[in-house]
Amino acid sequence: MAEIIRSIRGMNDLLPEVTPYWQAVEGTMKTVLSGYGYQEIRFPIVEKTELFKRSIGEVTDIVEKEMYTFDDRNGDSLTLRPEGTAGCVRAAMQNGMLNQTQRLWYMGPMFRHERPQKGRYRQFHQLGVEAYGFSGPDIDAEMIMMTARLWKALGLTGISLQINSLGSTEARLAYREELIQYFEAHQEQLDEDSQRRLHSNPLRILDSKNPEMQALNEAAPKLIDHLDAESKADFEQLCHTLDKVGIRYEINPRLVRGLDYYSKTVFEWVTDQLGSQGTVCAGGRYDGLVAQLGGKDATAIGFAIGLERLIALLEATDALPEIAQTDAYLVAVGDAAAIQAPLLAEALRDQLPALKLITHCGGGSFKSQFKRADRSGARWTLILGEEEVNNESIGVKTMATGEQETISWYDLAAYLSQ
Repeated sequence: MAEIIRSIRGMNDLLPEVTPYWQAVEGTMKTVLSGYGYQEIRFPIVEKTELFKRSIGEVTDIVEKEMYTFDDRNGDSLTLRPEGTAGCVRAAMQNGMLNQTQRLWYMGPMFRHERPQKGRYRQFHQLGVEAYGFSGPDIDAEMIMMTARLWKALGLTGISLQINSLGSTEARLAYREELIQYFEAHQEQLDEDSQRRLHSNPLRILDSKNPEMQALNEAAPKLIDHLDAESKADFEQLCHTLDKVGIRYEINPRLVRGLDYYSKTVFEWVTDQLGSQGTVCAGGRYDGLVAQLGGKDATAIGFAIGLERLIALLEATDALPEIAQTDAYLVAVGDAAAIQAPLLAEALRDQLPALKLITHCGGGSFKSQFKRADRSGARWTLILGEEEVNNESIGVKTMATGEQETISWYDLAAYLSQ
């Protein structure tokens, strides 16, 4: 007997008992996003490798260690998307969408070859939201207010907001030089990753999760103290708006985000309910990315929500949405009933389009069929036998109480709609 082929490590199946929760959460997200005028865009999960090297940055963990990259039969280097922003920008540029403002969202799988652990998988799912062509901090505030409204719609608690500003490219370059000088003076305290990043990407050192690096990073110069005038004014206006609408936040000067294309506002929604994988939603402004990818200068901002972590947080805080149960399970015993059952079921679906009705298939005794009806969790079991067919009636058993009555076929839709 051949060995069973199993899934790839870190790439998980979502089984039927789980997917209804995903569908409910995704539905809530779509409702909130549409309420702000955001529209769905879909683009490929495979892109040219160069797209991610130019956008994310070649000296990043994602590009250096984590991307699923391969040569196709034409010899082109392709990569399974490790994040969605670069592909969304590419699609918007290619299809001439950046000559006017855009509010977009997308949802789907991303791929990174990381060490699998709770809340971090090699195939994971994200909701991504992007806005193009908006220059002021009002769109930054809208993004944050929209996520706050989403948490409220999901009934989510135990999540807090951290914000920072990375300033303009010029301000960040000046700060970068000061940061390099600081870390060079303490080079003996840097771990291996930080030493490797010292001259290529020193801001990422501030994002180190190594406990031995924390004291050194806390004492490092703060980027927020080196902001250009425009970035400082925008950040102050953002904070003022959040204060006015009552959204609490913490200014985290070490929040730099892991991708090279960010500038000005960056933010994360974090929780202490999921261990070390505490970031549920993260994003920020990336005004230079469109030009970096070959387009004309265009302002841009976005965020992404990790769906696995969001579902895990909803579960940890007892906030998973209630899932609508099966309404009815139709049992049919006897040849005449087996012929009539699908006809009756289709008539019911025509009259009650929202009805969740399972029609038994595959035959079997009354006892075996009734066991399946019980396991389905249906509110009612509909019982059709030879006698019911002859009388154009059906037995209806309310499973919660055990009460049973006989209803005419012609009154059944009205009965089930109560």
